[in-house]
Amino acid sequence: MTVDFRLWNIHVGTPHPFNDPAPPIDNGTDRPTSARYHDKAFAAAEWETVFARSWLLACPLSDVREPGDFATFDIGPESFIIVRGDNGDVYAHYNVCPHRGSRLVLADTGSAAQFTCPFHSWQFDLEGHNIAVTDPETFRPEVLCHDLNMTSVRCEVAAGLVFISMDPDIEPVAQWLGPVLPQLELYEIDRMHVVQHRKSDWGANWKGGVDAFAEIYHLHAVHPQTQCLMDDRTQIDLYPGGLSRQFVPFAQPSPRFPDQDSVNPGIAMMLQDAGIDPASYQGTAHDTRAAVQQAKRERAARHGLNYDRFSDTQLSDSTVYSLFPNAQVGCHPEAIFLHRFLPHATDPNQFTYDTCILYRHVDAPGYCPPAWMGLGDDIDLTGDDRPDIVHTGLGEPPGLGEVLDQDSDLLPIVQAGARSRGFRGPLWSEQEARLRHFHAELDRRMAQGPRS
Repeated sequence: MTVDFRLWNIHVGTPHPFNDPAPPIDNGTDRPTSARYHDKAFAAAEWETVFARSWLLACPLSDVREPGDFATFDIGPESFIIVRGDNGDVYAHYNVCPHRGSRLVLADTGSAAQFTCPFHSWQFDLEGHNIAVTDPETFRPEVLCHDLNMTSVRCEVAAGLVFISMDPDIEPVAQWLGPVLPQLELYEIDRMHVVQHRKSDWGANWKGGVDAFAEIYHLHAVHPQTQCLMDDRTQIDLYPGGLSRQFVPFAQPSPRFPDQDSVNPGIAMMLQDAGIDPASYQGTAHDTRAAVQQAKRERAARHGLNYDRFSDTQLSDSTVYSLFPNAQVGCHPEAIFLHRFLPHATDPNQFTYDTCILYRHVDAPGYCPPAWMGLGDDIDLTGDDRPDIVHTGLGEPPGLGEVLDQDSDLLPIVQAGARSRGFRGPLWSEQEARLRHFHAELDRRMAQGPRS
């Protein structure tokens, strides 16, 4: 008999509407072919039918807080400039000079009064309008009658995140996010700042990254060190358009872990995060999750942090959202973990894993990002300075921490198998319902074909 994961009540604490399961969506049992993971023709069609017609998470709003602040967003063969205009609106432009096609901006982030092409010094205002052509008298007037402005794309802000789309006719981003939007808004991401940003090139298809991060079925095998502080039992919620949510219970051991009572070092770390001294804690590992929730509520009340908007589950667990096609947002009251899986411009056997941590500095004793996120003591948590992006190339140790480095080692092995004639396509369990949901939406989009 198939286990119905919807019957697992993983929540502890007071019942809350946030925890209510979404209406079920049945994506069937089909087995897709493996070509989606390695075929160049599939990747080319995927770019035109999926990426060119979807909302893409470009950057956190904190990267473009003031007029002139900009961030570049590179994905596949394209590069975009996200910028706060002088009028306060946020704009997005292709990072291309209309003169000869040069990239206009080479920095990851920064601030500028205008954009100047490094090739021939043409200039553009923040809204993308051409404001200066070098030596205009050397052009025939008929040439300069053409459009001299940068090419802009749709750009909208939601839940403290900036989304762009190459499709001018796409639905509004709030409509696309649907029921997920008010959930994300609870975390006030717009008040957070990037405190760490890393990119690393991995030897796998971008969908292999999406797949690995959308399930916890693999934790016992790939990350056994997590079993002492994370439960495998989970709640999975599917939403229209390939969106999904998963609760990942923290501060209690997995049923696979042999010791269900002792406060192991992982559990102790989470107690300390909540302001509880592990040495004086009297409960068992079974009691820890509830204790963490209570302690965080008490600390929030002392410092006016308004945790009343959160369910108890949100205080102890990771609430993880998949935003189709290639973004995942891990939400905690104290910090947000953004993951993006960026396809390679030409090789479907490579992608760039882009991850950043956002945190809102609160001057309260013990208040900090979750320790499991692995931020070092040298990280500036004030938000005063935006950290540089650390980018490691293919084959280099990414230095993302023990768990993520294990993923970077494993995914090329999975990719090699996906290219084999012996692999006939994935067989997903109900624990991998988010994967099936994602691929069902991918196939729906692919069947539509590119817009003429």
